[in-house]
Amino acid sequence: MEFPCGKKLSNNASQRTPKVFILLALTLIILGIIPLHYTSKWYNATNLSNHESEKSSTYHIEDMEIKIMDDEACDISIGEWIPNPDGPYYTNTTCWAIHEHQNCMKYGRPDTDFLKWRWKPKGCELPIFNPFQFLDMMRNKSLAFVGDSVGRNQMQSLICLLSRAVYPIDESISPDENFKRWKYVDYNFTLATYWSPFLVKMKEADADGPTKTGLFNLYLDEADEKWLSRIEEFDYVIFNGGHWFTRCSVYYENNQLVGCRYCGLPNVTDLPSTYGYQRAIRTVLRSMNKLENFKGITFVRTFAPSHFEGGEWNKGGNCVRRKPFRSNETSLEGLNLELYTIQVEEFKAAEKEGKKKGKRFRLLDTTQAMLLRPDGHPSRYGHWPNENVVLYNDCVHWCLPGPIDSWSDFLLHMLMFEGRRSHEEKLQFMKQYS
Repeated sequence: MEFPCGKKLSNNASQRTPKVFILLALTLIILGIIPLHYTSKWYNATNLSNHESEKSSTYHIEDMEIKIMDDEACDISIGEWIPNPDGPYYTNTTCWAIHEHQNCMKYGRPDTDFLKWRWKPKGCELPIFNPFQFLDMMRNKSLAFVGDSVGRNQMQSLICLLSRAVYPIDESISPDENFKRWKYVDYNFTLATYWSPFLVKMKEADADGPTKTGLFNLYLDEADEKWLSRIEEFDYVIFNGGHWFTRCSVYYENNQLVGCRYCGLPNVTDLPSTYGYQRAIRTVLRSMNKLENFKGITFVRTFAPSHFEGGEWNKGGNCVRRKPFRSNETSLEGLNLELYTIQVEEFKAAEKEGKKKGKRFRLLDTTQAMLLRPDGHPSRYGHWPNENVVLYNDCVHWCLPGPIDSWSDFLLHMLMFEGRRSHEEKLQFMKQYS
């Protein structure tokens, strides 16, 4: 054996070399694992670049440091809403990203108690979202929301929470409000939204339709190219959907008509909305598994139930409750339960298949938490009372600020432990196929 310079290695040195490599390897492993297994540590954001954005009135300097607790084993999807006198963490006057129809305080909502709750998982704590930590974790990364207007609602909530640190600049490549792109320049962090309410290829066949809400042709085995053609560039993708699948639709698979939902067409089989939804979710997740150049993490954000009472959305239904439910006061049932079950089942199937390819899927499970928040919707406070528009009571979207801000608590918690989990999964993948 020879060194590159040509000297022969002595027998003693030759015997010591394996030990040296073993010790070096162990050292690197230990250095890589120890930081991931501290039971708690202090994250100091004071070393970040200066933030010139205006802080909300609830901003405190102690928010610059947060304690990371080792609660990964806790199921954050199960719990209760408990009082939080410190909320909200921004207002409709400190954040410009709020969609008009979710700007409840602007349009006269008289109560504010719905802003004073936080989600408390059973058996552990879920820290309140820290914008400085999130931005630092997202440095040189990108995140895309793909789905319907509730997903856009979530993105605007995130922008408002991050506004305590800094605002982004608009880098949208088109004027279409359904496809927005924001850049946090100091962190080189990109945030984007792709409006795709059915997630699969869609053509509007009739703007009016049988129930005055349109008639859509859905190609259930083809992902929507609007997002599919661009999604590989992102590090994190959050999919959502569900509400639009109750609309009148005609279903196609392999370019063949297979049935419809409330389409009223002769000789066409009427299928439940869950038929189209299951196949759409399956198509989306299979498409993500097929993307060879996507190396990021796919999140499935679970269904957020609506809370219409006294009638359906177009028949006088409203949401007038003024406090959260307790977990023993309501339960997931009917269509809400079916949609949630479909998401979980399809997620598990995609996750299992993805592991064979080194792909990563995560379930952002907010369903139980939002089931308990009938008080957090805009209701009639998404427009002026005498405004000359045809608008129904909104019990689907969420006021900003409001309960949907907790979704960023969920997301940050999951991202905190992603390094450790990804490391373990990569080791398993390498061991399995080595």
